[in-house]
Amino acid sequence: MREYGLIGQKLSHSMSQRYFTEKFVSEGLTDCKFTMLEFPAIEDLHRVLEEHPDLKGFNVTIPYKQQIIPFLSKISDEARAIGAVNCVRRTADGLSGYNTDVIGIRRSLDVLLEGETPEALLLGTGGAAKAVGYALAERGIKYLLVSRDASRGDITYGQITDEVLASHKLVVNATPVGTHPDDDAAPVLPYSALTPEHRLFDLVYNPPVTKFLDYGRRAGARILNGETLFRTQAVAGWNIWNE
Repeated sequence: MREYGLIGQKLSHSMSQRYFTEKFVSEGLTDCKFTMLEFPAIEDLHRVLEEHPDLKGFNVTIPYKQQIIPFLSKISDEARAIGAVNCVRRTADGLSGYNTDVIGIRRSLDVLLEGETPEALLLGTGGAAKAVGYALAERGIKYLLVSRDASRGDITYGQITDEVLASHKLVVNATPVGTHPDDDAAPVLPYSALTPEHRLFDLVYNPPVTKFLDYGRRAGARILNGETLFRTQAVAGWNIWNE
């Protein structure tokens, strides 16, 4: 039996198991299964691998996208440049890390921006945000990194004034804020300053329309959730695991 999975601290929001189980059924892959591997600290990874000897590959989610790097035998050039890994292939030679998030982010930006290159506010400083920043820089899109901690970003949430939001027409939520079951949560922003010229991209896909995106929708802004990203990176990950 070939086993694949997802590792993280809390996985109840993820649709990965459903996605891959449906894939295995539709493609007649009766020798495959997908397992949700939830554990409290990255140091537990060794134990998890020992308990799952047939695990061929796995995705990585919060908060392990950066923490997993020291556990890897190899890392792709792009994942190293980004500074985060969300896809791992396991072989007899060890663990190899990749970043397939950036593939999904590129595709999502194509859909949302339609060639536009507005200045951006990037909310978050974790592994997902690193991939977004990498993709924005590829396009020459200038952005401000927003963090609750002034030492980790360019500005804090409290410094996002109406004027700042008005001059940054793309806002990307690369934090888990608003993820199910915390559907009523949203990043702290002056949402009343949103306009139809704004573009809101939320990496969260469960719920399909977060409170963050709903604020944008009400203002007439173009919005996109994380489903395109999720599905694109899932396909890329499957290809890596089965090279």
